[in-house]
Amino acid sequence: MPDTPDEGAIRAALASVTDPSSGRDIVASGYLRGVSVADGSASIVLEVDPARGSALEPLRAAAERAVGALDGIDAASVVLTAHTPAGKARPQSAAPAPPDLRPAKAQPPAGPAPMDGIGRIVAVASGKGGVGKSTVAANLAVALAAEGQRIGLLDADVYGPSQPRMLGVGGRPASPDGHIILPLRNHGVTLMSVGLMVGEDQALAWRGPMLMTALRQMLGQVQWGTLDQLIVDLPPGTGDVQMTLCQTVRVDGALIVSTPQDIALIDARKGVDMFRRMEVPLLGIVENMACFVCTDCGKVHHPFGEGGARAEAGRLDVPFLGEIPLDATVRRAADGGAPIVASRPDSPPAAAFRALARELTGQRA
Repeated sequence: MPDTPDEGAIRAALASVTDPSSGRDIVASGYLRGVSVADGSASIVLEVDPARGSALEPLRAAAERAVGALDGIDAASVVLTAHTPAGKARPQSAAPAPPDLRPAKAQPPAGPAPMDGIGRIVAVASGKGGVGKSTVAANLAVALAAEGQRIGLLDADVYGPSQPRMLGVGGRPASPDGHIILPLRNHGVTLMSVGLMVGEDQALAWRGPMLMTALRQMLGQVQWGTLDQLIVDLPPGTGDVQMTLCQTVRVDGALIVSTPQDIALIDARKGVDMFRRMEVPLLGIVENMACFVCTDCGKVHHPFGEGGARAEAGRLDVPFLGEIPLDATVRRAADGGAPIVASRPDSPPAAAFRALARELTGQRA
């Protein structure tokens, strides 16, 4: 079996594809914004003038064929994203200049804009990985949909996109014109995720600019329709994706997920601090994996400590939104593609997620 071509070979293949309107190839034209290649799969991002998005679909397809024809490439994906020419405003969600994060200096008056058709955007975040943030986001989305709301879920955890598995969604999203992306849907939730574009075993070896391009594409080019709330599952930490989201669209509130132990709460504080600096309202902290009930004796155990997130919420002066128990059925439901709220709606964990959804719904202005 031939070796997977390197980035140089991919660029050479793309250089063989010419834009008829200019007579120059893709690389010379400056369209190429990112190349990711691993284990026989290649992902390419081309950035073009939004006015030419539909006209350049044949060029995108030709680029995909050229890369796919290379020995060692089993699957090639070429995606068009749009840039804004100098002096023109980006439609729908203009990205303002990055805010000054120094607390002593006032922020500029202009801010990120709301998304058309979206009632509010809620970010689900965590200071560190492994606290169950994506599980909370998936069950919260399904619980809100069960309450009768029109809910979208954007899986922005680009390095660990788990929402397609949790919601039982597969297949690649369609694009009728090479620009607009049609999201998928299950359990009453409209979903878009980078995980739908690549295989579950394929790593995304992307640097910051590619991350920001992908996020803006999922915000601005996905046909979300009319939603009451868009839940955004962020990656852990306080990096490029979090800042790009807050600078690109108006985030109406952030929910911080933590476990009770001190090591998780230390990082949760950093998440709270970042959103405050970005002037995003804090909806509150939810304590995940708070306790479990022994199936043999019925005794309640707190393996990670008790009440840590509640105490931290009080110290940080943000609402405490409740506790989610540690229960193996939650994990099995997520692995099986049907969150516990959908698969076992009468279970104690499902009741905790529904209570969280009602708490957030009650916070709406």
